[in-house]
Amino acid sequence: MAVPQKPGGGFNRPAGGGGYKPGGGGFNKGGFRGRFAPRKEAEHRINNFIRVPQVRLVGENVEVGIYDTQVALKMAQDQELDLVEISPTVDPPVCKIIDYNKFLYDKKKKEKEMKAKSKVSEVKEIRFTPNTDDHDFDFKAKHAVEFLKDGNKVKAYVQFKGRAIQFQDRGQLLLLKFAERLAEVGILESMPKMEGRRMLAMFAPKGKKKAEKN
Repeated sequence: MAVPQKPGGGFNRPAGGGGYKPGGGGFNKGGFRGRFAPRKEAEHRINNFIRVPQVRLVGENVEVGIYDTQVALKMAQDQELDLVEISPTVDPPVCKIIDYNKFLYDKKKKEKEMKAKSKVSEVKEIRFTPNTDDHDFDFKAKHAVEFLKDGNKVKAYVQFKGRAIQFQDRGQLLLLKFAERLAEVGILESMPKMEGRRMLAMFAPKGKKKAEKN
């Protein structure tokens, strides 16, 4: 809805257009984003959106204790930082005086790191034939190295079709050569073995077994 016009035309600027600016961090006088409500609820209540009479301040840059909210806001303003509600369910709510943008950035970074650590490894397949040439071998070995570096296992197999089944020794030599190529990043879990018309070898990322033991 438009703001009432001045007698001379044009629009009035909404009162109290300060508040927290996502771009630069810090507390601004006014404390609200004009007369319009935010499009989505913020992850934390900050600055003048904290509307309880008292808060408990914690952190290295304050003397820990209970303060009137207006006093805590003034302290945040003096440090050009934000008053951020960390634990809203206790009485009084726990707040910190911090750079809210940096707080969110660090939080998302930590969540991303935890997600990466909890990533479930996959099994990637690499297929050969008894007559795989050097160029194809090198190409597939390069991909296998990347899979292992990403924490995935690699199942390499030689497919024997028709009369090629008589060349099982070639398949074994090829898989052992593959194991040598991956030695810096992967561990051969067991010697190549036949399953039907395939000879298989499984590789695990190097260091994974040690990490599981620890």
